Amino acid sequence: MLAPPDGVIGWRELSIAGYWLARPLLFRFDPERIHHLTMRALRGAGERAAGRMVLTIASGAPRRHVPLRVAGLEFRNRIGLGAGFDKDGLALRGWAALGFGFAEVGTVTPLPQPGSDRPRLFRLPDDKSLVNRMGLNNAGAAELARHVMLARRSLPAGFVVGVSIGRNKATPQADALADYAAAFRLVAPVADYVALNVSSPNTPELREMQERDTVARLLETTLALGRELASVRPIFVKLAPDLDDGTVVSLARAVCDAGGQGVILTNTRLGRDGVQLRTRTPIRDEPGGLSGRPLLSRTLELIKAVRGELGDRLAIIASGGIGSGTDAAAALEAGADLVQLWTGLVYRGPGLIGEAIAATP
Repeated sequence: MLAPPDGVIGWRELSIAGYWLARPLLFRFDPERIHHLTMRALRGAGERAAGRMVLTIASGAPRRHVPLRVAGLEFRNRIGLGAGFDKDGLALRGWAALGFGFAEVGTVTPLPQPGSDRPRLFRLPDDKSLVNRMGLNNAGAAELARHVMLARRSLPAGFVVGVSIGRNKATPQADALADYAAAFRLVAPVADYVALNVSSPNTPELREMQERDTVARLLETTLALGRELASVRPIFVKLAPDLDDGTVVSLARAVCDAGGQGVILTNTRLGRDGVQLRTRTPIRDEPGGLSGRPLLSRTLELIKAVRGELGDRLAIIASGGIGSGTDAAAALEAGADLVQLWTGLVYRGPGLIGEAIAATP
């Protein structure tokens, strides 16, 4: 039997060790079922004072915060939740109680959609990674906006809410810009920032939007709509790790030139580079995007490339492979301003949040 983590001291370390003990039981069940149960529990806990206290203890997040400004917004810390975990914005009060500085909810589309057929989420424990082909399943932008609006009155100061938007699967690629505009119109009034997801591998042809002129038109459309609605919001664009460095830098420059505030590096990966040979082939080769530890090196490479070429002209959110406080610190060292967690939470539990916050100034 494996030994638990060394140096178990304090609430955060106890939480990590406790989750390490519980994880084998959790991993006996279908990952999507466990995800839904987790979301239900987190939503319920966030609605009660006692539940919020338990969440704060479980994460071990520092109670004192040193606010910072990124993209014109004030964040209470640099660590946030990545898009895809809370697609409909159901548990914002729970995420805040866990100590996050921000949460990016979504990706939502203008109309509700069920996503891909199940099973569509798979664990690769040897690699601390996941493969998913969820297909942007969500209840629609209007429903997410309602959830965010209801949660606003009880969210702490400095907790930022971002909303990731995309197009519906049934929408022809020629009408994609109209879909983004429709989703933006619904969520911009309640979001602190909006992320344009043009890199999900599970919506046909979506990644074809990662072209300089298309990104520029998309940004110009959403920014103009924001001015029309009097809901001007910082806009981020989420890019794929499968693109080469030069293309990512070129797209980041297009974001700057069109008035966007930053990029999110990165989304899930179609390739399986970095996955260990002992990982069971049937799951490793399931169609879908790969997330987790194998993405970390690529995430850091792209952050360095974009920061090196563009300097401080835009903000960078690191998203991909962050599974420890050391990883989070490495992302900031590479040039990121903010860091998002997702797959790391599946393998490390809520104590990862406190660990990452403590490791990042």
